[in-house]
Amino acid sequence: MNYSFQFGDVFAAWPLLLRGTWSTIALSMSAMLLGLVVAILCAWGKTAGPRPLRWLINAYIELIRNTPFLVQLFFFFFALPALGLRWSAHTAALTAMVVNLGAYATEIIRAGIESIPKGQIEAGLALSLKRHEIFRFIILKPALRTVYPALTSQFILLMLSSSVVSAISADDLTSVAANLQSQTFRSFEIYIVVAVIYLALALGFSALFRAIYRRTLNYPAGR
Repeated sequence: MNYSFQFGDVFAAWPLLLRGTWSTIALSMSAMLLGLVVAILCAWGKTAGPRPLRWLINAYIELIRNTPFLVQLFFFFFALPALGLRWSAHTAALTAMVVNLGAYATEIIRAGIESIPKGQIEAGLALSLKRHEIFRFIILKPALRTVYPALTSQFILLMLSSSVVSAISADDLTSVAANLQSQTFRSFEIYIVVAVIYLALALGFSALFRAIYRRTLNYPAGR
């Protein structure tokens, strides 16, 4: 093997790689926040909503969890415009990521909700708390504390899966890498650097989530 490593062209393109990294971070964090909102609402609907709503949520979860993310992405970017709903590649990518995360995180949060002792809920009812107050103060926070490791793992998986959005030319790190590869033909060097960047992002998100847990969730529910 006489391959000669040449990272000069890759390092010279650091502004492009930095822009792609920031785009990946921004896209992933937006999808995490919006997907968490979707998951909390769906988890509440699945555990406390009327039967028709539970049926719709179950259908949504089964549809998303049993189809490839790439197909979902293509549906939002290629199929929906045929019906007149036109949007940018970035918006389609964000929507697909939110919908995908929402389905997976719903089941994670639902498991946390169902782990809450019924006695705590009955105590809230005895104190004349409204249903949304019971859900917010008695159910949701302890549930999130219980499932936090699984939930953050799903967030990191979503960030890594965001590389797929380059298939619709959405602006992200993998898309930048593909453009650089077509210009420099240094595939090995480019994807080594990109792999290191994704590894750093995953470790960075893990550290961020641990800090959030210590600051917001790691204390008694009644505090």
